[in-house]
Parts: sequence; structure tokens; C-alpha cells
Amino acid sequence: MKKMILPGILILLILFVTFAVFEEVNKFDPNKKRLACQETTTTFEKIDFENPIWETNNLIETNNFIVKSDIEYSKYMPSHLKDILTVTQADEMLNSILKEHIKSNIANEKKLIIDYYIYENDKEDKGKKGAKSKLYAGYILFEFKLDNKLVYKIQTDYMDIDGKDIKERMVCAIDSFLSIK
Repeated sequence: MKKMILPGILILLILFVTFAVFEEVNKFDPNKKRLACQETTTTFEKIDFENPIWETNNLIETNNFIVKSDIEYSKYMPSHLKDILTVTQADEMLNSILKEHIKSNIANEKKLIIDYYIYENDKEDKGKKGAKSKLYAGYILFEFKLDNKLVYKIQTDYMDIDGKDIKERMVCAIDSFLSIK
């Protein structure tokens, strides 16, 4: 009888821990703002708990990342951003933000891909639905990938037509990613 009690208790303990972890992981609400900077403008995020999110934060801290970028300027209306911000300038802005988080240069064969693009809101696009879609100047979309798997995605609006708040929104995106522990 005693031989049956110990395995039974062990199984119950494993089930309890598994259930508690499952509940904690599934508590994440993508509409809930985790950081104050996410409340400044419309911000959406997606955390993929299935993929190795926990491995990725230190890749920024150890300077093991690759940045891919693009800017999509408005097509149906004159672009305000085209003469103000190039991809190279945006990359310089992002790299200055990332540099603040680098603590060491430890080589790692794994590299975090930080793939982002800046979208200028094209308010004269006939596909726009309603007045709400014209309230923001544009948005920045970041995807963080490891081993070709998306681990984190965030989209945040910028409001200044001249892009003066783009750096602030980039800081928010990086801080949001790094806050996941």
C-alpha cells in the first residue's frame, strides 16, 4: 500500500505544477498593456510562448542580433516621411537604442533577427475604412525571430506626421520585448 501512495502523490504533484504553469502561460491578454509606453498609442503585441522567447532577450544583451528593415512610404498621397527618414537613418536610430542594452560581446552561433518596418499611413488609400484609420501618422511593426520562428511581434502607432515620435515608439517596442522574462 505504501508503494502506491508515493507514486500517487508524485503524479498529483506533477499534474498540479503542470496545470499551474499552463494557467500562468494562458493568462496573457494581448489587449492588456504591460508597459506604460504601450498606452501612449495603439499598440498590439503577440508573444509566442511555444517558441524560445526565453532564450532571446540575452541575445540583444550579448550583441547577437541582426537587424532587417524597410520603410513603406505613402503611395496615394504625398509622403511626408520620404524626405525626412531613410532606412539607413531608421537603422541608426534603432541601433543607438539597442546599443544601450548591450552588456557584453559574447559570440553565439544563434542570432536574433529583429525584422521591422515603418509604415506611413496613406490616408488617401481607398481601402481605408472609416475615420479611425486616418487618426495616426503610421505604425512600426517589429518581429523578433530565432531559428526562423517568430517569438515576439509588436505593432505600435506613431502620431507625428514628420515622424518625430518614431524613436520613442522604437524604444517602447524594444523595452516591451526585453521586459519578457
